[in-house]
Parts: sequence; C-alpha cells; structure tokens
Amino acid sequence: MTCSADRPAHASDTVTAGTVVPAREDIGDAEGPHVSAGKLQKFSALVLISLPLAGLGWAVAWSWDDGVSRLALAIAVGMYLLTGHGLAIGFHRMFTHRSFRPTRALKIALAIAGSMAVEGSLYTWTAQHRRHHAYADRPGDPHSPWCYGNGFVPQLRGLWHAHLGWFFRANPSEPERWIPDLLADPDLQLISRTAAIWALLSLALPTLLGWALTGTLTGALATLLWAGAARIFLLHHVTWAVNSVGHMFGNRPFATRDYSTNFAPLAVLSFGDSWHNAHHAYPRLARHGIDRHQIDSSAAIIRLLERVHLATDVVWPTAANTSRRRYPRTGHQEDSSRLQ
Repeated sequence: MTCSADRPAHASDTVTAGTVVPAREDIGDAEGPHVSAGKLQKFSALVLISLPLAGLGWAVAWSWDDGVSRLALAIAVGMYLLTGHGLAIGFHRMFTHRSFRPTRALKIALAIAGSMAVEGSLYTWTAQHRRHHAYADRPGDPHSPWCYGNGFVPQLRGLWHAHLGWFFRANPSEPERWIPDLLADPDLQLISRTAAIWALLSLALPTLLGWALTGTLTGALATLLWAGAARIFLLHHVTWAVNSVGHMFGNRPFATRDYSTNFAPLAVLSFGDSWHNAHHAYPRLARHGIDRHQIDSSAAIIRLLERVHLATDVVWPTAANTSRRRYPRTGHQEDSSRLQ
C-alpha cells in the first residue's frame, strides 16, 4: 500500500471541483498478490530495525558502569564515514542518479561500501529511490510523510510512515522497471546478490579490528556493539530522517513538485544528503549543498575523485543550471516546518 492522495494541494497540481489531480499521470500502485513476499519483507524489516536497536541498548547498558571504549568509538566513526559515504556517493549520487562516471574499481568499491551500510541490496535501494523521485509525495511514493493529510495527528502518522512504517507494507522494488541499466552490470549483479555477505562483513570487520588492537574478547565485543550495531542504528535513522523530516521540516529555496526540504541540522551526519530540496530540484547534480556554506562532504570527496581521474563526467552545479527553479532570494521561499 502506498500513500493516498489525501494531502494538501501543491502549486503544480490541478484543482478541479475541489479535487486534487496530481501533476504526474503515471501513478503507480504497489499493492498486488505479493502475500508471501510481503511477509518476508515485514520480517526483514523487523530484523533490520530491532537488532541495531538491541545492540545500541546493550552498548549503553554495558557502558553505564564501565564507560565507553575510545577505541570502539574511533572505529565506529571510521565505519560510519566509510559506509555512509558508500551510500551517499555510491548508492545515491552515482548509481541512482548518475552524477558521475566511475572507474570500474571505484564502482565496485562504492557498491561494497554502500552495501555495508546494511540498508538492503544495491538493487532494492536504488530501485526504491528512483521510484520515490518519480512519484515524490504522490500516490506511488513508497515513503512520503504526506500519506494521511493535514492536521497534527495525520502528519505524525505520515512522519512515522515515512521514517519506519513503509518498511512494513508491501513495496515491491520492481528493479526491471526502475533500474534496467544497473541490472545489466555483471559486477553489480554479484554485489547485489551477495548483500547478506556485505552486511555480515560490516559487523565482522570492526569486531576483528577491535580484537586485533586490544587482544581481548571484551575489546572485540565493544567494537561489535559500538562500531557495528550502534553505528548501523545511527546511519539507518539519519537516512530515514531524510525521507521523513526532509519532506516536512526545513526550507524550500527551490520550486519542486513535491514537499522536499533542505534540513541543515542533518547535513554533517547525512554527508550532504539533507540538502534534499536542492536534490529534488536537480537530482543529477553531484553536489546537493548548492549554496555557499552548505556542508556536503560527499561532494568534496567526488571533487577529489575527479582530480585523481577516478571519476569523470561529473555533473556540477553552476549558476546557469540551478537558477531556473530557485525562488527569488528577496521574495518567496517556502518554509515547510509544519506540524499543524
């Protein structure tokens, strides 16, 4: 089940006799006879959400008396940067939106790093994200917070749906429809098929590193909890917050056919992906923090990759290609911070 059309009218919608007709006509329907697949999805979602939370709870309880291992936290930061940039640069900007052309080695490295974020296989992630852009905040969008209309309670329900609830609904990713280009790549076929291996590696790598550096099982367990479970928990919820908070709170310097927003507080933790309104206005751009002083570490790394010739054909923002959708700076700029 996807979002209903029960949401406030948008400037790009046509209103006829009080009925909102979405500007897009290719409205999708995720429902169908996928009962067993739906049950598997719900079980997978429960595991994906509950295990990192349980690990975080264990880490906090253990640290209550013994303190937090600085080594475990340092490894956690390193793993967060590795896997988070794998998502933001690899899964998002490169695979989903083709913001640049990588060398084969870089392509494989980013696919593996993104898979180690434990947010599903590369194929599922990219297919759902392309679908999100096609139907953003309209029926067919798998995770719009505008599912239940206006008002405090409906919008809270929408935030829950966009952040977590959509995982527990039948949302087939339909890769043949959304990512035929990625399906044709043998390297990505292998990496996507072996997503479970990369998820296990995401836990095993910090655990083995903690054991090697401390020589103790206690050190290994500490890094498993902080650099494994707690790190995955944080990255998950930052990613999901871009889907939920990033379509309801923040500002909208660019005109789009959806409710995407720029949400500055998440810019560092999301590696620049929280400049979400700019991204929806210009999805192919390699830099989402278009304006001055907007932090975007992913764009900085892509710039470095370009300079060492690992990335080519990078689509950078310019005054010419970002002015068309921008609201006048001295005039209208929407504020979407609205739980009514």
